[in-house]
Amino acid sequence: MNDSRSAALFERAQVSIPGGVNSPVRAFRGVGGTPRFIVRGEGSHIWDADGNEYIDYVGSWGPLLFGHRFPPVIAALEEALSRGTSFGAPTEQEIELAELIREFVPSVEMVRLVNSGTEATMSALRVARGFTGRDITIKFEGCYHGHVDSLLVKAGSGVATLGLPDSPGVPRGFSDTTIALPFNDADRVEQAFQKNPDGIAAVIVEPVCGNMGCVLPQPGFLEALRTITARYGALLIFDEVMTGFRLARGGAQELFGIKPDLTTLGKVIGGGLPIAAYGGRRDVMTYVAPSGPIYQAGTLSGNPLAVAGGLAMLRHLQSHPETYRKLEDSTARLAGNPIDGITANRKGSMLTWFFNPDPVVDYESALRSDRARFATFFHAMLERGFYLPPSPFEALFVSAAHSTEEIERTSAAARECLLSS
Repeated sequence: MNDSRSAALFERAQVSIPGGVNSPVRAFRGVGGTPRFIVRGEGSHIWDADGNEYIDYVGSWGPLLFGHRFPPVIAALEEALSRGTSFGAPTEQEIELAELIREFVPSVEMVRLVNSGTEATMSALRVARGFTGRDITIKFEGCYHGHVDSLLVKAGSGVATLGLPDSPGVPRGFSDTTIALPFNDADRVEQAFQKNPDGIAAVIVEPVCGNMGCVLPQPGFLEALRTITARYGALLIFDEVMTGFRLARGGAQELFGIKPDLTTLGKVIGGGLPIAAYGGRRDVMTYVAPSGPIYQAGTLSGNPLAVAGGLAMLRHLQSHPETYRKLEDSTARLAGNPIDGITANRKGSMLTWFFNPDPVVDYESALRSDRARFATFFHAMLERGFYLPPSPFEALFVSAAHSTEEIERTSAAARECLLSS
């Protein structure tokens, strides 16, 4: 497979861009080789600068629930573009998107639109601290909540992929306000609250992890978080930037029947454009300026193009509830039959193959995966025309654009590559 044009672009990019990429995992450091520079996408397929075609299982890291250039989203963007790109003033469509989010996610009584998942989690934590008058946050090892200073503690994702310690540049005072605990260990959460009964503002969690690979909550874990936070007067924050509208119309909280106090959302709500949101209980969200004293603002928040794309995406989901059954069936078929030495973790349309024969239930067990074998597997699939996340610590995403034939072809190739890697 020719990659000369991508290689030339990568060399050129490294002169002007740190590492040659604008987000670390894209650099292929976790798998080696040359990152592919993508020129276009259509449905479930993408094409790189050398003309190579791939069946795509990254999907812009989750938002492309219906694949690339989904016609309703493209039509909505064209219509919005005819009116302008940005106003820095309220628009009616912002209200419509907020109303749809509230309808889809009942725990969200009020919502504020922002521009990225990082901005959403940063803002949600500020609101939690301001509302409770407390400073400490509990997060879980391997859960990534964006590059918020206080949350870059055992943060999984690109940090784990690159083998980096907790990020330099984060003042110790910031990380001192964060307690990092093992995912799926409710006893440790209880112990932390017993030691700090009046100091913990919030527990933030990916209800289904996607940033140490796909790791599922064990039965009772999320329920315990809900019970413990309520008992101590702290807020429970579900980071559903990845899982929101992907695992179910109401996100992971719908699947597990848990009602958090605050929720962060992103990816799917923009239909491929940069937008995110945070929201939750009305009494908490009214603390946000200008209703209340907690300041948060953004010039491009509620950008008309991103809002239009998000509205088109959510309205299509609203009228096509069967989408989730198709995604579930496709991903179950892709996971295929068990293979010795491989653990396949899956929830809905998220999947990770771990090169680890033991159950992967937390960050520590995820890190025991064989990274060299994953790199061999990744490149074997790439050569066969399948574009997977270039990291052993990321989930792959199935879209409704993947046909049954493509899923079966991918499953067969994956089994062949898994057995030979």
